[in-house]
Amino acid sequence: MVRGALGRGFGWLWAAYAMSSFGTWLAFSAFPLIAVVVLHAGPAEVAALAAVGPAVGALLAVPLGPWVEFRRKRPVMIAADLVRCAVLLSVPAAYALDALGFWQLLLVSAVVAVADIAFTAASGAFLKGLVAPGDLLVANGRFEATMWTSSMLGPPLGGALTALFGPVLTVAADAVSYLLSAAGLRAIGGREPSPARKSPAHDNPAHRLRAADLFVGWRHLLTHRGLRPLFLNAVLVNGLIMASAPPLAVLMLGPLGFAPWQYTLAFAVPCAGGLLGSRLAPRLVARFGRRRVLRTAGTLRALWPVGLAFVSAGPGGLALVMAVEFGLIFLSAVFNPVLATSRLELTPTDRVARTLSAWSVASRASVAVLTALWGTLAALTGPRTAIGLAGILLWATPLLLVAGTAKGAVPASAGR
Repeated sequence: MVRGALGRGFGWLWAAYAMSSFGTWLAFSAFPLIAVVVLHAGPAEVAALAAVGPAVGALLAVPLGPWVEFRRKRPVMIAADLVRCAVLLSVPAAYALDALGFWQLLLVSAVVAVADIAFTAASGAFLKGLVAPGDLLVANGRFEATMWTSSMLGPPLGGALTALFGPVLTVAADAVSYLLSAAGLRAIGGREPSPARKSPAHDNPAHRLRAADLFVGWRHLLTHRGLRPLFLNAVLVNGLIMASAPPLAVLMLGPLGFAPWQYTLAFAVPCAGGLLGSRLAPRLVARFGRRRVLRTAGTLRALWPVGLAFVSAGPGGLALVMAVEFGLIFLSAVFNPVLATSRLELTPTDRVARTLSAWSVASRASVAVLTALWGTLAALTGPRTAIGLAGILLWATPLLLVAGTAKGAVPASAGR
């Protein structure tokens, strides 16, 4: 049975997520554009902006899991939103004063990455306490649908806004979205109970953080029978998909001669598959069970990206990219909320924030490392070869799902 009424508190949480998600996708390409158009940065600097800032942010966020774990989650989320708003607003402020520099963009990128990880860790733990266990899949499905809706509408609108007013204004709009998100979280109301402080490190104010606390989330991910293969699968799949994005952009916008609006359209339209997949996920789990959905959707999504290596110029090439992206996004949108729900259910309440923080750090680090490696590979062998190799390597990732979805490794269905 698919449930629908999740309560007023979830409604505000969902609205807050929608506002920040839309702002993020609205300004999706703003920093590279600012680097190129305003600061006249070269390819190496643009690549560094895409990889170094998030990688440094992920490294700095390592201690955040234990810090978030033993604090009320909603204030942490509000603080993360306000930090992101403030640092993003520093970009248009510096631009207005003719003081904007490349190093500021790197710093802002790193701080936003840290705040993103803190918010993700806190929001997962908060969601687990906010809705009933049987409603987690529906809730995660709604977040997934919202993300894909934002990714479908945000970049085209952001592109239009950038064309009219420049990329700096889209950064300001993103900053405002975090302010609105913080207001939505504040509107949830009520008093969140204090987390149980089961770690001795938090019983003594003089010893708020022990080295052992840093590894609780990692240890849980790497030793849990069900989570370990799912974690490794997700990290590898996300890293390889994101690593092939820059070579694909070079191929489409360079030798194949696609216009920027065509490139944007090729990735915006297929996001409708994400909306469809996320809506179907709870129904598929109710009919086929969670293990089968995870294994089937996770396997099928890995088969599509290799098709991008065969893109050609003209309408046929554009249609190929749209078809591949639609299939990939649809299956990912089925897989992701089921994975997120299983991850929450398989993690004890006293270590949710540390586990989610470790997951986010690993995911961002893998994307940064693989993106750098694939950039080098594309320079040596050509973008088409790099895209094809990433697609072929993705074919091996479903092997991890065999162990991750074995009987007893994950709950068979929602709430069980």
